[in-house]
Amino acid sequence: MKIALIGTRGVPASYGGFETCVEEVGRRLVERGHEVTVFCRSGHYRERRRVREYLGMRLIYLPSIRHRTLDTLSHTALSVLRAIFSPFDVLMVFNAANSPMLILPRLLGRRIAINTDGLEWKRGKWGPLARRYYLFAEWLSTRLANRIVADSRGIADYYRQQYGAESTSIAYGAYINQSRRPELLAPLGLTPGGYFLQITRFEPENNPLLTLRAFQGLDTDKKLVLVGGVPYDSDYARQIRQEAGEGVLLPGFIYEPELLRELWCNCYAYVHGNEVGGTNPALLQAMANGCPTLAIDVPFSRDVLDDTGIFFAHETEDLRQKMGWTLAHPEELNLLREKAVARIREHYSWEEVADGYERLFEELVEGRHPWRWLPAGKR
Repeated sequence: MKIALIGTRGVPASYGGFETCVEEVGRRLVERGHEVTVFCRSGHYRERRRVREYLGMRLIYLPSIRHRTLDTLSHTALSVLRAIFSPFDVLMVFNAANSPMLILPRLLGRRIAINTDGLEWKRGKWGPLARRYYLFAEWLSTRLANRIVADSRGIADYYRQQYGAESTSIAYGAYINQSRRPELLAPLGLTPGGYFLQITRFEPENNPLLTLRAFQGLDTDKKLVLVGGVPYDSDYARQIRQEAGEGVLLPGFIYEPELLRELWCNCYAYVHGNEVGGTNPALLQAMANGCPTLAIDVPFSRDVLDDTGIFFAHETEDLRQKMGWTLAHPEELNLLREKAVARIREHYSWEEVADGYERLFEELVEGRHPWRWLPAGKR
């Protein structure tokens, strides 16, 4: 099959979950004999734009409008225009926000799948107009794509209940790792087991400020490391910087794979505060690295962790109490580590994810997901 992967920043992956998914799935599809093309944003790969292949995947670089709301849409629009003049069997698009760009390939009868991602309209960073757009884009994705991909049971349930649209459920994957170079922590002033960790964008629905405030009330000599930030500065991110006191480290975004591995593998416990979205790649990687995890109590967290984590309410005091419990029961954290790694091994391998996408693309080529303007049950 000839497959186009559209709607991400591109590969090599250096930013988020979609990019990692494209890299891990794309390389495996190539190994299985398929032709894979990845559309990359030239502005993110200024030093690599002459590189036309990566891990067997063909790379096409196209520009985008470097603006918070137009970066993704402008690049996807150009990518789709380029793709419809090529003999691709399947257009795999990431992010429901890109669905308006699918009108032309839909009219031309192209086979389309779209990974809808999470419920973007719930994110606090968007105003009323943007939220209405994201809701419209969700609806439109169920009309224009032959099949939508949901990365968790909660997302699949949402699209079924809200739009009467069935999904193909394909999660993300993670690599099981162990600490190899703990000395990489020293420049940050960290020691193995000496810190709580959260890796996330600094946005309200991810709750790093909640984690910060919960930690500051603990009686402990451990530190808190909040890895991440925002591409465009915000009042919320500034508030985190203002309130971060003694024992709190804000190293910003970290992309070095070895350092990230050591941060995960050597943390005392990991805090996952993301309320919006389906299967969170950072949560999967925390589990794969054996992190005892405290997760905010929402369906998406429970879908992934099941019985391998500790859940906290959206309250500073509740999270503080749960963090305190981990400090008082260090021996019980070992069982959580073992169970989390076993769950990743059983349910979240990249080979299994690639299997899911390959089956979906084969079904699309075979015509098993015919396009409907109104999904089944909503006619």
